[in-house]
Amino acid sequence: MVMPNIGAFIAWGLITALFIPSGWLPNERFAALVDPMVHVLLPILIGYTGGRMVHGQRGAVVGAVATIGIVVGADEPMFFGAMIVGPLAAYAMRLVDRVTADRIRPGFEMLVDNFTAGIVGGLAALAGVVAIGPVMRVFTQAAGDGVEFLVEHHVLPGAAVLIEPAKVLFLNNAINHGVLGPLGVAESADTGKSILFMLETNPGPGFGILLAYLLFGPRSLRPSVPAAMVIQFLGGIHEIYFPYVLMKPVMLLAAICGGAAGIVTFMFTGAGLVATPSPGSIFAYLAETPRGGYLGVLAGVVVAAAVSFVVGAVLLGFGRSAGDDEAAAE
Repeated sequence: MVMPNIGAFIAWGLITALFIPSGWLPNERFAALVDPMVHVLLPILIGYTGGRMVHGQRGAVVGAVATIGIVVGADEPMFFGAMIVGPLAAYAMRLVDRVTADRIRPGFEMLVDNFTAGIVGGLAALAGVVAIGPVMRVFTQAAGDGVEFLVEHHVLPGAAVLIEPAKVLFLNNAINHGVLGPLGVAESADTGKSILFMLETNPGPGFGILLAYLLFGPRSLRPSVPAAMVIQFLGGIHEIYFPYVLMKPVMLLAAICGGAAGIVTFMFTGAGLVATPSPGSIFAYLAETPRGGYLGVLAGVVVAAAVSFVVGAVLLGFGRSAGDDEAAAE
């Protein structure tokens, strides 16, 4: 579901990195594309693709209609939800088609096909509004409360266990700006810097995962990785690497290990930033680093990238199955 749409993710990442207010070429008119693409276009593409995989074009249409329900029902980008509801709606469509097959009077085939697809898609969309959205809001609140608990009890490396999975579900802004940012501001006001600004924004884990994909991922996917690395590490748009994790969820272990290693390094070196780096670019990191703190900040980023790369390379089998993965993707 994800791999066929990587080009759309890269297009969104480029637009975001270039034209948002903190981007390279700020442009309010072009930046208006960012939210509709990430909240509407990309989830619908995933739901459409998932539906097509299950039940062809009819499944694709029903999957897209079902996805708009969860898009409306939740405040966060619904990529994971689209990966679930698109195939499910298509499967329901396939069951309905089995029931109606050979029971339709000649001349009524198109009428019945269109109405059954409309009914299944409409019901799935309504279910998305009513059910999926509230579930995701509860999940977001629980993730935020969990991170806050770990921070308050000074178990910072353990925060990566919650932060990294929440990030790849596109809850990164909710965690960062809703929990870590306010806590970091209070700490920075007292000490002049805070490590809390670095827990979610570290570009190291994402860069390491992308590097592992570049060297050891499916061969059909490798040409898209360099652009994603530039967007993620230099542009600070971390969302660009989330699909690479979602397509192989075991890569979450690489993100968690890299994030925890980076946090431990930050703690050991006494690193901290003066404000939230937004977006999480290495340039924003350097700009928010207090005088004399560059070594610790850079060390944390490098260690996080190295650990996530090594773990990711192991999980990808050092490229031994790259050809098989490619064939499966095709």
